[in-house]
Amino acid sequence: MLAPISRTDFEVRTDAPSFSVVVAARNAEATIGEAIESALGQTSPPLEVIVCDDGSTDGTAGVVERYTPRVRLVRQPPLGVSAARNAATRAAAGEFVVVLDSDDVYEPERLEALGHAARLRPDLDLITTDAYIELAGRVVGTWSGLHHAFPVDDQRHEILRRCFLFPHVAVRRETLLAGGGFDEHLPLAVDWDCWIRLILAGSLAGCVDAPLARYCITPGSLMSDSLRHIRGRVAVFEKLAGRRDLDGTVRELVAERLEQLRRDAQLVETEQALFDGDRTTFRSGSRAIARSTRFPLRTRVKALAASVAPGIALSLANRRIDEEGFTRTGRAVPDARRWAVHEQDGHDRHARRRG
Repeated sequence: MLAPISRTDFEVRTDAPSFSVVVAARNAEATIGEAIESALGQTSPPLEVIVCDDGSTDGTAGVVERYTPRVRLVRQPPLGVSAARNAATRAAAGEFVVVLDSDDVYEPERLEALGHAARLRPDLDLITTDAYIELAGRVVGTWSGLHHAFPVDDQRHEILRRCFLFPHVAVRRETLLAGGGFDEHLPLAVDWDCWIRLILAGSLAGCVDAPLARYCITPGSLMSDSLRHIRGRVAVFEKLAGRRDLDGTVRELVAERLEQLRRDAQLVETEQALFDGDRTTFRSGSRAIARSTRFPLRTRVKALAASVAPGIALSLANRRIDEEGFTRTGRAVPDARRWAVHEQDGHDRHARRRG
């Protein structure tokens, strides 16, 4: 159990909190059944499972209806994942709502572990676990291995640096609703945005340090969505930068992070053009980076060289794929050995930091 020191005195609970598992689903006919089975098959069963069908045009609703009355189906037009989660949360009766994506799976002991953590630390509003990363049906690492250790200190600042909470968070329902739920205007990164708002408002987060879920990735999904994801993160921090209630240190960190994300977005857009074969856009993007004082000198020099020789730049990027399994755009390679090396590198960094 990883958690910050409590700010108040509390007594360990003798009763277990109730959990409502909420699932947002759109055109998830192929995966929603396994997700539901994993929620219903818990060693400590949930109070309820609520699926919000976000305007599916396939057989998603039909699959969900096979599980009634154990699973409740809420329907809505296609309004997005945030609206679907909010609808399911409003319909829930549990003390905590636990997010489950329609293409992911809980391990059987997950809710039992979350309940134990909630009894030990009743002051926590957010509780999660570690998770296995599954690529094309094969476990290739863990969330903590790829995203670094869960922080127990300075969570207000750390949540601005990275989204350290594995997405399937158990969040106190009243706290989530009071905080505005998931932002229905953001295109992506809605989890991160929500956890930032709650933690900045005073919520504490804890983590059961064991992989008790499977986070499923299909080959190519990181590559195809990387640019949208980085733009989504930029939108989150542009929204934060517009808040007037942030203290000076937090405001400075938000501005710093926003600038970094904007630089990252510019680099991702340029590299994506390289992989797409659009050398005209790649050259112009590389030259813009080379001229910009926002980037370190080394990056500017490399960008200038790449603009002159895009063929060599592509070869070097492909070599990076061979060695690491990733490029800056997040291009994924379905090779468990490379993911394992990437994960071990992360653990080694954590060990050095802690040592």
